[in-house]
Amino acid sequence: MSTFHGKVAAVTGAGSGIGRALSLGLARRGARLALSDVDEVGLAETARVARTLGAEVEAARLDLGDAEAVKAYASAIAARFGVVHQIYNNAGIAFSRSVLDSSYADYERVFAVNLWGVIHGTKEFLPHLIASGDGHVVNISSLNGFMAQGQMSHYCTAKFAVRGFTESLRIEMLAAGLPVRVTVVHPGGVKTNIASAALARARAAGLAVSGEDEARERVYNEKLLKLSPDLAAETILAGVARDQARVLVGNDARAVDLLVRAFPVAYQRAAVALGRRLTAAVRGRR
Repeated sequence: MSTFHGKVAAVTGAGSGIGRALSLGLARRGARLALSDVDEVGLAETARVARTLGAEVEAARLDLGDAEAVKAYASAIAARFGVVHQIYNNAGIAFSRSVLDSSYADYERVFAVNLWGVIHGTKEFLPHLIASGDGHVVNISSLNGFMAQGQMSHYCTAKFAVRGFTESLRIEMLAAGLPVRVTVVHPGGVKTNIASAALARARAAGLAVSGEDEARERVYNEKLLKLSPDLAAETILAGVARDQARVLVGNDARAVDLLVRAFPVAYQRAAVALGRRLTAAVRGRR
């Protein structure tokens, strides 16, 4: 059986970045697509390009933090296509503030998408994947799903949790002998708009944005977020085709994985040093 051709694949966060690249990679492989995002403009463009590649596409705006909306969406997609084989829980947002300076609302905002979005998408699509007889759950964590960074406790907490949630799900599927494969993905620095969107989100929330915040955004965009989304998507889809339980995307993710495994405590001091280097780079660009 083909991993992708003729299969119905749902992709969240499909309006840009890795989500768009996954959607188009799936389209080229002959999948039928259920695409969602809160960015209706970006979503429409992804759907348009996917259709030019010959894919059958259903696109809809979806708030992943709303459990009832996700439940209704999953049912609608199953009714529309008659079956759902794959869910790519990809949507995510970033936010940068210290624990001391963060409000509970800051955590709730990030968790709603990065953690609850994954849980909602998994739980509501899982019965349909089981019914398909050939299901696959693909949850996008991050390099920050196994390595923490300062100023990113919201993001790291959610991404660590996605890893644990997904690995638990895989164990359950194996133990029950259910026809659903499960993959957790840890991308490194992928060239998306996540850093810029985080700054825009802070402004929209009425938070003070400093010159250092703006310079840090430039450093991330120019120095750290380098891997092409298309290459990231190809790596993910290759991992799905091989039924990999864990997919590391990018040389940085692979290197950090080795570092954290070798030095599970000492790496935290290395993270402090990296943070200082980043701050120095930021100041040098102001």
